[in-house]
Amino acid sequence: QVQLVESGGGLVQPGGSLRLSCAASGIIFSRYEMGWHRQAPGKQRELVASITSGGGTDYTNSVKDRFTISRDNAKNTVYLQMNNLRPEDTAVYYCNGQLAFLSYWGRGTQVTVSS
Repeated sequence: QVQLVESGGGLVQPGGSLRLSCAASGIIFSRYEMGWHRQAPGKQRELVASITSGGGTDYTNSVKDRFTISRDNAKNTVYLQMNNLRPEDTAVYYCNGQLAFLSYWGRGTQVTVSS
């Protein structure tokens, strides 16, 4: 059974930091491209950051230079370090693992940026 379990969300003030984690099981993690997506109320889900099996990364423009995605294949875990958070980063953040036609999602973790 495939599971992706996110953790690390919470309430943070503007300018603060959070680190999200996504622990995967039931897949050969090292082969998967992993991504972090987010969905704010009333908006479509968007891809925030992705990391290939080889470690290549990509970011949506609004988070470049603030967020960093990384992976630890020994721990079957992907991370999203989020710095200088803004109120517009408020959303539910979802972890995704993709390999060819296979795609798996976690249940999400809430990130709220507010003073």
